[in-house]
Amino acid sequence: MKSIEKELQALLMDIVGRREKAMRAAEAASDDRLGLLLESNMRENVRMSLHDVIEECKIFYFAGQETTSVLLVWTMVLLSVHSHWQARAREEVLQIFGSRKPDFDRLSHLKIVTMILNEVLRLYPPVPMLSRTVHEETKLGKLTIPLGVQLLMPILLFHHDKELWAEDAEEFKPERFTEGVSKATKNQNFAMIEVKMTLAMILQRFTFKLSPSYAHAPLIVITLKPEYGAQVILHKANEEVTDQGST
Repeated sequence: MKSIEKELQALLMDIVGRREKAMRAAEAASDDRLGLLLESNMRENVRMSLHDVIEECKIFYFAGQETTSVLLVWTMVLLSVHSHWQARAREEVLQIFGSRKPDFDRLSHLKIVTMILNEVLRLYPPVPMLSRTVHEETKLGKLTIPLGVQLLMPILLFHHDKELWAEDAEEFKPERFTEGVSKATKNQNFAMIEVKMTLAMILQRFTFKLSPSYAHAPLIVITLKPEYGAQVILHKANEEVTDQGST
């Protein structure tokens, strides 16, 4: 892990350094996240250090690409197992978009898809644990937490707590979220838009089921992912009737 960290650090330092140099020479645009961060940093009186910029880049990656891809993987797995929810989600997507490419404005109309994604996030949160370091002595209820203590928040345990979610907390039941969720951050909204868009396009074109070679083994390596991958068999949606008729 240390060698990977060093390699990642060196790679990001090179990317950030080259981008900053190009921007100062007006040879690069600043219309992506790294460009906007560097442009803002150049204007500030108190600038972020190179280390801080690199840490922000890591957050961009894990909060965006990694967590989004993991959410999509677990969604495919659960919809492969619960085919009736897959069918309901496909029916909704086709009703709203037909065969057209999904557009941003109507993604908010995907109520069933949103329920499904919220339930997947509950059962398989991409980041199953959060840690926070206490930077000054803090009162938390009746507790006094000293400076330097690291707090671990087991999100996965909260999401499976039967006192919070009833006795069926281990079961996949998207109907829990019929009323939606109360709050969401902008990053969560962006990730949900990405997953909704991708899932809608998959549902338009394919039906899917788990391969017999799939082994269910959730593994925590920063994010929660299938240890042996997720082997899924895809069929073109308009071929499913033919496939079923031949079995």
